[in-house]
Amino acid sequence: MSRTVERAIVEPERTVGALKTAEKGPQLYVRAERAAKGLNRTWLLAAAVVVLFVASILLGSYTVTVPDFVTIVTAHLTGGEKIPGASFIVMETKLPRATMGLMIGVAFGLSGALFQTMLRNPLASPDVIGISNGASASAVLAIVVFGASGAAVSVAALFGALTVALLIYLISRGGSLRGAGGRNGNAAGNRLVLAGIGIAAALGALVSFLMTRADIRTAAEALIWLNGSLNPATWERIGVLLLALAVLLPFTAALAKPLRLLELGDDTAAGLGVRVGAVRLGLVLTAVALAAVATAAAGPVSFVAFLAGPIARRVTGKPSLPASALTGAVIVLAADYFAYNLAPLLLDATVLPVGVVTGALGAPFLLWLLATSNRKDA
Repeated sequence: MSRTVERAIVEPERTVGALKTAEKGPQLYVRAERAAKGLNRTWLLAAAVVVLFVASILLGSYTVTVPDFVTIVTAHLTGGEKIPGASFIVMETKLPRATMGLMIGVAFGLSGALFQTMLRNPLASPDVIGISNGASASAVLAIVVFGASGAAVSVAALFGALTVALLIYLISRGGSLRGAGGRNGNAAGNRLVLAGIGIAAALGALVSFLMTRADIRTAAEALIWLNGSLNPATWERIGVLLLALAVLLPFTAALAKPLRLLELGDDTAAGLGVRVGAVRLGLVLTAVALAAVATAAAGPVSFVAFLAGPIARRVTGKPSLPASALTGAVIVLAADYFAYNLAPLLLDATVLPVGVVTGALGAPFLLWLLATSNRKDA
């Protein structure tokens, strides 16, 4: 081949390669800019969590100054002189309540985001597909039939959530977990959601039957638990929840990268070295466990898992597990502050369970989500 012919072949190829590289430059810049913007907004969510956490402790019907708070905590840790009344309110009511609200918000937010991202369906959250209903039915059964209370109710709720999750998996395993990211991903995810909704309806009927058979005092106790409340927050429950999160959060972090690859489809993820079946099973177990331990600690706080992921996506512009966890914490802390401090003043009522407020937020958001998805489909 002559030098002239060789140059005629090679130089156009170099030119095309240079043009492709030049085209990628702006795209990489845009991606980097979006990533930086999403990171900045995640930090804003973290700041909102800190502000709400501090407000829950220092403000409200009984205000505490920062110096008094430092004195109370120091005295509690060192055994020093306590401030009468204030020490009990802060260390036994306000601080445990805010701490549990933060932790269950993180757990519910992560659980919902894992389900919604894996199945590519915004309806695939624990409180929609029946996992929270399983915890509720099992807890009410323990309260009404066996007279359980305290930790026994939490254990029953944990067992019920895990049992229902296993049942949903067995019903939908023909498509939901094996092909949720492939060509039939939408149908597979819908299959799991529909199976969960059907089981949730049956469990709701069971709960209603048990409530009609209970005496007034037992029914009132069960109703408070069903609404989801931070009133039972104690350091013992927080310790158990902290231990559970210490185990589950590293698993969630380890599954974050494979989860992003699964969004590309099963075939692509398998080609990149992801063990699709094992990763999906790990995601389901982790998401169920997060929802179960949060429900066992505070009851089925409605719609937190459902709201956190979509709101975090709109704030940061992309799916993000840290942003979803922080958004869940923001929702629970803000709702509990309103229920505990503002609702008695504005509504002339007693302290509301936090689940009442989150349920009031979740219902219109669900309708809005369905309306916007219909417009997109059209």
